[in-house]
This record gives sequence, structure tokens and C-alpha cells, in this order.
Amino acid sequence: MAKIANKQVICEVLMEAAKTDKDVVALCSDSRGSGSFTPFAEEFPKQFVETGIAEQNLVGISAGLAKCGKKPYAVSPACFLSTRSYEQAKVDVAYSNTNVKLIGISGGVSYGALGMSHHSAQDIAAMSAVPNMRVYLPSDRLQTECLTKALLKDNKPAYIRVGRNAVDDVYVEGNVPFEMDKATVLTEGKDVAIIACGEMVKPSAEAAALLKEQGISATVIDMYCVKPLDKEAIVKAASNVKAVITVEEHSPFGGLGSMVSQIVGSECPKKVINMSLPDEPVITGTSKEVFDYYGLNGEGIAQKAAEAIR
Repeated sequence: MAKIANKQVICEVLMEAAKTDKDVVALCSDSRGSGSFTPFAEEFPKQFVETGIAEQNLVGISAGLAKCGKKPYAVSPACFLSTRSYEQAKVDVAYSNTNVKLIGISGGVSYGALGMSHHSAQDIAAMSAVPNMRVYLPSDRLQTECLTKALLKDNKPAYIRVGRNAVDDVYVEGNVPFEMDKATVLTEGKDVAIIACGEMVKPSAEAAALLKEQGISATVIDMYCVKPLDKEAIVKAASNVKAVITVEEHSPFGGLGSMVSQIVGSECPKKVINMSLPDEPVITGTSKEVFDYYGLNGEGIAQKAAEAIR
């Protein structure tokens, strides 16, 4: 199984598009290396802008380019893109409704040992709260490719968060079910629904397999489109099960869990349990070590799901 980081997939898709569309522009905040955009900078130097460590300028310049008819993709660590340049994202991009795609790389706890200053556990809540801003967390390289190609076809703002490292495939190459702004149902069950986004989709699918061994059937939903949220998929899934579990690499406040709870509570009341990072600086370690510590893995999710329906 070929495994490459989602950020590398984004670069490859944009490089292919840049060959025939000179309006496609990539911008980095001294992040071309960490963002896997060095190949783009080398092959398309006239379509690449390096702002240096200046995230506010990165977003402002991107908005200006968009107003001139360009199609800018601003690549920067999610922890800085969603905080240091939040006002620019809100005003220059979203309020002005400019065609800027904000690519938050190394999202969540990807930076591991660098700690809370480099973790982005608030970006889903922050970006989702901004009118006109769409928020996406693709789960693997194959879905990332589909999403990036789809985003090239529209002229609306968006924030895309991806991790730092390669992740296991969720889908099968050549057979990726993808519909823009529609969640993907991986499995359907009658006992519990597990709704996840980003890197939490794979362990959620693994949890469903473990639950099956216990005689528990689980619906697993890949909610890559956190905003706009696929309300129809949530209501359908929740209506047919005893409990709903949400799983996200994010703070327990304002993210996927909060959004799903609002919908389930108003449309089809059921027990909703949110699995997330804790409301505290997380432990130091690799993504896997952090996930394992907080139970954000197949075993932990399966255990929480089994407990929820007892």
C-alpha cells in the first residue's frame, strides 16, 4: 500500500493543475519544506510566493491575489494559520468572500514533541464559526485528492486541515466514494453510530470491526465536510441506533462533537458521546502515542461505543 502524506497529495494535484492554469498560485510562510511544496516552488517559480514567517501577510496577500483573478492556496502550519492570521481569514477571505483556500498542514497533534504551541486543537471551532468559511478534514490521501480536485472547480473560501505524516488508507485506490459536502458512510449498523473526521476515521473503522466481533453492529461515517455539515447523514444514522459516538482530533469544545450534538438533540434525541483531545495541554509524543494515551484508537473507540449502548 502506497502511503504518502495528505499534504503531498495536495501539492501533486495543484502541480498538475498549474501546468495548464497559470492562475493557480501557491503561497507559503517559510513552510514549503514542511508543507511538501518545494516541488511546486521549483517547477512553477512564477506561480509561487514565499512570505516568510508572516502568516497574516500570507493570508492578506492571498486575498489580494484572489481579487485579481488568481486561485491562491495558502499553505501554513494549522496551529499558526488558524490563530495568528484569524482576523485576515475572517475579514480578507471570508467576509470578502475571496477565492482563497487555506491549507492548514501538520494539524492536530502532528507536531508531537513541540507541544501545545504547535498543536491545533481549536481550529475546527474557530474556522467553522466564521461565515462563508468551509472546513474540511480529509481522512486519507485518496479522499484528499478528490477534495483538492473539487475545490479547484469553485471560487469560494475554504479551510482544509491535514496532518503531518502519511496515514493508512481508508479507501481503495480507483474506488473512492466522494461527493462534495456529503459525508461518506463506510459501514451501516443498528446499534451505534460512529461519526469521525480526519485521522480519526481510520481508527473508527477499526473500532467497527472490533465491535462486530462482539456482536455489535456500527455505522461509521466519514464526516470530512465539517462545514457544511451533512445534517441528513447525521439524522439518518442517529435515528437508527441506540447511541452516537463522535471522534475528533480536537478540543471537546466547538468541534465535530458539539455540532453533531446540536443536530441530534434537536432532530432525533439520542445519547451522544464525544471522544476528543482533553481540555488541557496534551502529553508529549508522536500522534500514535497521543492517540493511544487518550483512547483515540480502535480499541478505545470500540470500548466507548460498547459502553454507550449498555
